[in-house]
Amino acid sequence: MSVAVVIPARNEAELIARCLASIGDHRAIVVADGCHDDTAPIARSLGAEVIEVEEAGVGSARAIGCAAALRDPDVDWIACTDADSVVPPNWITVQRELAAHGADAVVGTVRPDFNDLSELQTRAWVSTHAVGVANGHVHGANLGLRASAYLAVGGFAPVSEHEDNDLVARLAAAGFTVTATAANEVMTSGRTFGRTPGGYARYLRDELVSSAELIA
Repeated sequence: MSVAVVIPARNEAELIARCLASIGDHRAIVVADGCHDDTAPIARSLGAEVIEVEEAGVGSARAIGCAAALRDPDVDWIACTDADSVVPPNWITVQRELAAHGADAVVGTVRPDFNDLSELQTRAWVSTHAVGVANGHVHGANLGLRASAYLAVGGFAPVSEHEDNDLVARLAAAGFTVTATAANEVMTSGRTFGRTPGGYARYLRDELVSSAELIA
């Protein structure tokens, strides 16, 4: 399979280099969405294709990146992650293997960078997450998509958040095969104020500890 990796980024000069290093030799398309820092030049210096846009929102940024990827007719799989994330060495391999067995979308797990969390947050995360278990939660930081399926449902919607959940829901409703896996877990930053109002940062800030206390 010919794979393109799409990465939306807003003011991620601090973290984009480690993200791109983890992707390795795979084609990477960074959509610099309203950046006011050195995200774009850093990404270019590391060999990524960079598309700079005025502040568009994460849904539009992902859609722009995917459209750029699919201008190459040989690309038949899109892998999505975030600029504050680090993918494992087997990230693409796992997606390819599942695609070969019929998956049209691969939904992978994520974990926060424990260096960014307090001791209480870390204990809470460990107590509420089973390592190696596919929980089926949808994260744009760890998502793979068959190009034909992506196009069939109209791609990412131009929304400010939850564009990943929206797309996967439309794929499932259209009868495409969505496969969850924990075999290629992605590490994402543990910051508690992210680039969207909701998302993973809000969960770490507002829900993680209270969820662990409720379970206890």
